[in-house]
Amino acid sequence: MMAMACKDGKGAIMDNGKYVRYTPEQVEALERLYHDCPKPSSLRRQQLIRECPILSNIEPKQIKVWFQNRRCREKQRKEASRLQTVNRKLSAMNKLLMEENNRLQKQVSHLVYENGYFRQHTQNTSLATKDTSCESVVTNGQHRLTAQHPPRDASPAGLLSIAEETLTEFLSKATGTAIEWVQMPGMKPGPDSIGIVAISHGCTGVAARACGLVALEPTRVAEILKDRPSWFRDCRAVEILNLLPTTNGGTIELLYMQLYAPTTLATARDFLLLRYTSVTEDGSLVVCERSLNNTHNGPSIPSVPNFVRAEMLPSGCLIRPCEGGGSIIHIVDHMNLEVIAVPEVLRPLYESPIVLAQKMTMMALRQLRQIALEVSQSGSPNWGRRPAALRALSQRLSRGFNEALNGFTDEGWSLMANDGVDDVTILVNSSPEKLMGFNPPFANGYQTVSNSVLCAKASMLLQNVPPALLLRFLREHRSEWADNSIDAYSAAAVKLGPCSLPGSRVGNFGGQVILPLAHTIEHEELLEVIKMEGVGHCPEDGLMPRDMFLLQLCNGMDENAVGMCAELIFAPIDASFADDAPLLASGFRIIPLDPIKVRIDEASSPNRTLDLASALEIGGSGTKISSDRNAASGTVRSVMTIAFEFAFESHMQESVASIARQYVRSIISSVQRVASALSPNMNPNLGLQAPLGTPEAHILARWICRSYSCYLGTELLKSEGEGSEYILKSLWHHSDAIMCCSLKASPVFTFANQAGLDMLETTLVALQDISLEKILDEHGRKGLSAEFAQIMQQGFACLQGGVCSSSMGRPVSYERAVAWKVLNEEENAHCVCFTFINWSFV
Repeated sequence: MMAMACKDGKGAIMDNGKYVRYTPEQVEALERLYHDCPKPSSLRRQQLIRECPILSNIEPKQIKVWFQNRRCREKQRKEASRLQTVNRKLSAMNKLLMEENNRLQKQVSHLVYENGYFRQHTQNTSLATKDTSCESVVTNGQHRLTAQHPPRDASPAGLLSIAEETLTEFLSKATGTAIEWVQMPGMKPGPDSIGIVAISHGCTGVAARACGLVALEPTRVAEILKDRPSWFRDCRAVEILNLLPTTNGGTIELLYMQLYAPTTLATARDFLLLRYTSVTEDGSLVVCERSLNNTHNGPSIPSVPNFVRAEMLPSGCLIRPCEGGGSIIHIVDHMNLEVIAVPEVLRPLYESPIVLAQKMTMMALRQLRQIALEVSQSGSPNWGRRPAALRALSQRLSRGFNEALNGFTDEGWSLMANDGVDDVTILVNSSPEKLMGFNPPFANGYQTVSNSVLCAKASMLLQNVPPALLLRFLREHRSEWADNSIDAYSAAAVKLGPCSLPGSRVGNFGGQVILPLAHTIEHEELLEVIKMEGVGHCPEDGLMPRDMFLLQLCNGMDENAVGMCAELIFAPIDASFADDAPLLASGFRIIPLDPIKVRIDEASSPNRTLDLASALEIGGSGTKISSDRNAASGTVRSVMTIAFEFAFESHMQESVASIARQYVRSIISSVQRVASALSPNMNPNLGLQAPLGTPEAHILARWICRSYSCYLGTELLKSEGEGSEYILKSLWHHSDAIMCCSLKASPVFTFANQAGLDMLETTLVALQDISLEKILDEHGRKGLSAEFAQIMQQGFACLQGGVCSSSMGRPVSYERAVAWKVLNEEENAHCVCFTFINWSFV
């Protein structure tokens, strides 16, 4: 075979012009270039040859082929890895489904046997009267016959007996037929699902069960699940009272656990528990627990003020090692939350296994999957967001809100007398620990010298408004609730002295900019920084506008999640914010009281609140709303709890309390108005007749499609329907990412369809704060600058594929892109539209 080598002996070797063999130095150089730009344009490839002398003797066409082959190998590698992961998940899921099938067959056999027994029993016996001298207690027909058990021995031998009994009962629930399980509404098993989730039907208390696969070792799984306060947001504290090793190598722990109350209308719960950790004969790791009630010779914790003693029935987790790594886990949570001590309106929260599954069982699985993902990507070059630290921040925000909402006396909170109206409750905390290290800047630029914290809280009942929809509106349109009649109160606070009003403004409010920090694995929790622009502008006092930053946590935004609690919690921070700095958390919590699956029209989207905002008119004429949502028939109720914390100087307590009451009352009024606007006016027979989107959206969609057809000579959408509503709907659900940019010197996005929002990992409202340059790398910006003149002159341009970034900083690759000029009715340029074809996260 004849070969031609480079003059310096270090170039590429070409065999008859058909195959190029690169030297190790050339391969190393090309790999470095590939890492920076995996899909270079023709101009970029020529620039590479000029900038890298070692590549000077290689034809640009050969370099193009090398990059094509390299991308193909990378794609094949990723696909092979993905298929291996899916195969492992499917194998483990198949095993779980086979076990579930066996359990269901046993349950069917058990029910058939019981049915036959009761038939024979009813035929041979008559209705018997109950002997009142029996030790059993007879209640009404809704409760079972309950035997009065004698006190259990709490000596070490007695505790081991209780532990083994707990283990047996737990396993009968996890893999047996002790509880009749039904599938969690809205949950379908599959390789991409969180797992197999089931809820109890007809048992004492409420119970939930989850089975899933996580890429963590069994001991690590047990360690995470035992640390309940780190993942169960309702858990205030778990204290280990005693620890006893057992003869079989296990451990018995005696625990005292406290749970926060979810709303101001309820009381917190506490538990005295026994937790048993052991290894079964087949090598599975089991952690099970139950309430330790009615014992003697053991620990006894009397009733704690502001807590109701609840009962945990045998619960826990079964962890089995999985072939190829990871663990198969079964989690069971079974509780009796003493519903009798709850107001009637809140009893669905304590009687629904769906709520327990969402708040506790599924949260455990999500935590495990999140940590497994962090472990798997810890070595990635793009993994620089300190996920554990961000997760700790969200936990602190949630905990701070729960502490303010519950106002425990042992945390230093005391109740203030009301002003004659008991709609808003005021608590004050003057303990030094509460504000240690908290010195936020005030509007006039000086540091506050606050030494106390005041919390104003209230709860309200909402009807016919989905919690997730209301939460998104509150998040994206802060001005609709945060600035009503606040100017006067804020100005008064300035004249009184230092007083930090959370989420409010002093004078004119410039706007807000959302800076996302992180999503969780399930995209159900968002941690972000809100930049409040122009806070503090009050001309009569000579104050200059300043920017304020809020750390904000938002979760429960999925309308399809049944029984999911929606929260928007935020706290002021500054540039000197430290990891151990206190957070004065304020915000909203919306809990559905009727966890019924709501049917959502396929045209409805998570970003529909933009249309609601544009249609919501605040004024003397009242409120007007445009909605396209179909809701289930009947009344859907939810309870919203509001809690706001205010830092102040102790001598201003009465004044600040008055301001806080009026502030929270104004927020309640605003929320009621917004909730009324968001609530669909339902006709049970006809449903909603409102059009999809606003008139402006229909017009823009028509301009986009007409301009595309004019310049490129082909249709953007398939011609299967007519009318502006069809055009907007088809554009919104188009598989390619379609985005519009303004014609400014620094273009910003003005519109994107659902695929575009997914690609940018943002919402329609936050989209308007993202510039085109922000998502492009240096190569992309140069390429766009070169093509922009052609777009404006010729009307369109076809762009080569490359890599851009989402608003979260994640790299996004696309095969190719098309840009075209969008003309309005007067044939003037309105904006530039882009479509990114075959995009995916790298």
